[in-house]
Amino acid sequence: MEELVTVALDAMGGDNAPSEMVKGGVEAVNASKEVKLLLAGDEKEILEELEKYSYDRERIEVIPTTEVISNNESPVSAVRNKTDSSLVRCQRLVKSGEADAMVSAGSTGAILAGGQLIVGRIKGIQRPPLAPLIPTAKGFSLLIDCGANVDARASHLLQFAQIGSIYMKHIMGVKDPKVAIVNIGAEEEKGNQLVKEAYPLLKECPSIHFVGSIEARDIPSGNADVIVCEAFVGNVILKLYEGVGNTLIHRMKTSMLSSYRGKLGALLVKPALKTVVKEFDSSEYGGAPLLGLKGLVVKAHGSSGAQEIKHSIIQCISFKKQNINVRIEEILNQ
Repeated sequence: MEELVTVALDAMGGDNAPSEMVKGGVEAVNASKEVKLLLAGDEKEILEELEKYSYDRERIEVIPTTEVISNNESPVSAVRNKTDSSLVRCQRLVKSGEADAMVSAGSTGAILAGGQLIVGRIKGIQRPPLAPLIPTAKGFSLLIDCGANVDARASHLLQFAQIGSIYMKHIMGVKDPKVAIVNIGAEEEKGNQLVKEAYPLLKECPSIHFVGSIEARDIPSGNADVIVCEAFVGNVILKLYEGVGNTLIHRMKTSMLSSYRGKLGALLVKPALKTVVKEFDSSEYGGAPLLGLKGLVVKAHGSSGAQEIKHSIIQCISFKKQNINVRIEEILNQ
C-alpha cells in the first residue's frame, strides 16, 4: 500500500469554518486514497459536521484544540500565546513531522508568522513568499509574491523568481518557465526603484529564463509562467483579477437572462461557457503555498468554500511527492 500524505487542516480558520473546512476535508479524502487528514479544532463542532458525511474513518483524525486565532489579533503575539489554537497546532504537527503539510484559511499574518517561527525557513531563504496559481488564456501562471512581503528588496525578488521557476518546473511540469517582473511598461529603464534594481539581477541570473517586464494587462494572456513582484503589487493584482472575473460572469448571466433571445442564446453557449468559467475559477487551483519553509504550509482564501479546501489538500500530494522544499534548498544552495 502506498504511503499516505498526511495533511493537517485548520478546521477553525476562515469565514466559513468549521462547516466548509470539514466538508472540503471529507471531499478530499473521498477523492484521493493517498490522503490522511488531521482536523484540528473544536472537537464537538468538528464531530457534529463529520456526522453529515460518509468517509473512510481510518483516514480522518480529529485533533482537539481549545483556542482560535482571529484576523484582528497581532499575528506574532497570537502565535506565541495561543499555543493550543487550531492554526498553531497544525504548524507544530508539520514541524514535528506528524503531518506532511498543513492547510489554513485563517489569519494570513498568523500563518506567515507561525510559518517562520514554528516551521522555520529553509537555509538560504531570505523571505518566504506566498505564491498562488492564477488562470490565464494559456492555462495558469504563478504569482509570486501575493501577500507575504510588502516591503521587499531586489534580492528578494531575485529569489522569488528562482523559487517560482523551481515550483513551475517540478510541480506544474513547465519545461522552461518564462519569468517576468511586473512593471508599468516593457522598457528596461521603466519602473520604480525596486524594479530598476531587480531587473538587472533577474536578467543576469543563469538559473531562470527571464523574459523582461510584463504589464498587468498582459498577465491574463499567459505571456509568462512566473510573475514576480512584491506582495503589495501582487495582492492588488490578485484581488483585482478575482473581482473583475466575478463581475464579468455576473454581468454575462444577468444579460443573458434578461430577454427571451438571451435565454435562447444562453442555452446554446452554456457548455462552452461552463468550461471557461471553470478554467477561470480560482477555487479550482487550491491555495497559495508559502514557499521556502522546512515544511509545507498552504494558505487558502479566507472566504474559501469546500471546493477550494478540497483542492488545497489534494495539491499537497504533489508537493510531497516532488519534494519541492528539498529541491528549492538544493538548487539555492549550490
